[in-house]
Amino acid sequence: MSTQTTVSAPGAIESCAEHDLTFGKSRSPCANILGIEVDALNMELALTRLAAMLRAGRKGYVCTINVHGVMDARRDAVLETVFANAALRVPDGMPTAWVGRIQGLRHMRRVAGPDLMFEVFRRREFAGYTHFLYGGEKGVAEQLAISIRKALPQAQIVGTYTPPFRDLTEDEEQELFARIDRCAPDMIWVGLGAPKQDRFMYHYLPLLRTQVMIGVGAAFNFHTGRIKDSPAWVKRAGLQWVHRLIQEPRRLWSRYLRDNPAFIWNIVLQLTGLRNYPSNLA
Repeated sequence: MSTQTTVSAPGAIESCAEHDLTFGKSRSPCANILGIEVDALNMELALTRLAAMLRAGRKGYVCTINVHGVMDARRDAVLETVFANAALRVPDGMPTAWVGRIQGLRHMRRVAGPDLMFEVFRRREFAGYTHFLYGGEKGVAEQLAISIRKALPQAQIVGTYTPPFRDLTEDEEQELFARIDRCAPDMIWVGLGAPKQDRFMYHYLPLLRTQVMIGVGAAFNFHTGRIKDSPAWVKRAGLQWVHRLIQEPRRLWSRYLRDNPAFIWNIVLQLTGLRNYPSNLA
């Protein structure tokens, strides 16, 4: 896990040098957010890089990183490694994009997992690729597949799988491997919630007959109407977490109480130059 030392120049732009990562190479400007590197993307850039990965036949997984993910990675060296090895580290939370812009990455914008998922299914450049939906509660992945096919008939969803709320047993793993082998999807959408989905992708991508895995958090619930999306102004104000908390207070209150104040305190220290947070890609 990243260690903390003192002082560096505030607001410095981090640049991700080329790294020989487990599933490919990444070279792009990055925001350093408490030592966790997040690619300086907006929606168009994220889609362009994802399309390039698919055309090149490069295997990789995509992590959508928000405040919760940053704070979890600072507590968990394994998760920090998972993020470092991602082909794309997408700024899922508004604060991650704000920090990037403060650091001089003016084109950086929030790329929410549910929005990224919708755009991939909608865009012409992804029309020829096949998809597999992994995650959600019982029946959610199937409902999502029906909803997507109804709204976007060109979508090629070749399979779904609803896992248990625990690690897979050996028999369940073999069942998953066999299903993926039969379907051979180009992309697997993983809706397990962070950080479980990120660890899952890191572990299983080398074992599965697929090219790209994308962790999209609550996208399954958003796109099936189980969770209501926030108005655009709420998202722009960085208050979507309040909207989510109102809908899921029992699940989310402890996370927000623990992570949000700690993030604000530490990011102020970083941006004022009072504390240095070494890159997790160093």
